[in-house]
Amino acid sequence: MSTACTAWLMHQAPTQSADVSLHASDDIPAHATRDGASATAAQSAQTAASTPPAAPAYRVETAQVTHSFSEAATKLGVDAATAAQLARALAGRLDFRRDLQPGSEVRFVFRNDNAPADANAQTNMQTNAQAASQPVAATSASTAASPDDDLPLAVRISTGKTSHDLFLYRNLDGKAFYYGADGQSNAPSFTRYPLAYTRVSSAFSPNRLDPVTHRWAAHEGVDLAAPAGTPVHATARGTVTFAGWETGYGRVIKIKNFGDYSTTFAHLSRFAKSLRAGAQVRKGQVIGYVGSTGWATGPHLHYEVHVDHVPKNPLTVALPQRSGMSAEEKEHFAQQVAQFEPML
Repeated sequence: MSTACTAWLMHQAPTQSADVSLHASDDIPAHATRDGASATAAQSAQTAASTPPAAPAYRVETAQVTHSFSEAATKLGVDAATAAQLARALAGRLDFRRDLQPGSEVRFVFRNDNAPADANAQTNMQTNAQAASQPVAATSASTAASPDDDLPLAVRISTGKTSHDLFLYRNLDGKAFYYGADGQSNAPSFTRYPLAYTRVSSAFSPNRLDPVTHRWAAHEGVDLAAPAGTPVHATARGTVTFAGWETGYGRVIKIKNFGDYSTTFAHLSRFAKSLRAGAQVRKGQVIGYVGSTGWATGPHLHYEVHVDHVPKNPLTVALPQRSGMSAEEKEHFAQQVAQFEPML
């Protein structure tokens, strides 16, 4: 082809217009795209506004004591076994029959059944002692849930003058325990009271006029009046060092407890079957029955607590506590306390 023909063909070929777009959406105006994005954002905002907020992970329930702690706890959905466990946990610091009066308040923190599954799962992990050595990670409620997830996570009992707090914690086996905010068990190795008494008929005193001998002398224990035949319980585990008759004491039992503690139970009407010197007793075991033997003007229990052979007031002496958690567990437990204590 000649040079002239070639030039003529190139002159006739169409050129690409600058208005041609290579995008598949070249037929959609730019302003339409912007308007569509705005509409989508507005729709999302409207949907979020119409969605109800998630239920809180926990709920707080409060009740006034009218007759007993167990009755108030039952009103809030706490079963009898859990109420009894809480009562035992505070047995050394609170006398439920005397310290709780009408108007006393109990408050519980529970998991909220309507809370999102991941929130409940997080709490399940936090109340498990295994979390002390493993990262806390949210898992499904079906894998983290415990069969007794309805247990209260925290409890406060207010008597008007003082308040007592307990917090739930689980050991490596998943067994539930209640501890004070310091990580120590509130349930002592000793119980404060050895029987269900009606009144304190004679207090601990370094100098008292004895109603029988009419002489001034130290009263190294406390007299707890109760009907004859009322069961008397060992206040701690130990070994019976004496079970027999002593002048003044009448029928008396002496027990060497652990550490520096020892206890004496006097004026008994009779001993429990098979009780003798050398026998091992456990806390709460019936060891005898109220009487008025020896120098006594009526049926009552004379009860003594000695620490390193020194008599102490049984109603106020500091009672040894059970072993608490390890340092690592306490650190993790403190996080739970910081979370739940403000709710009480």
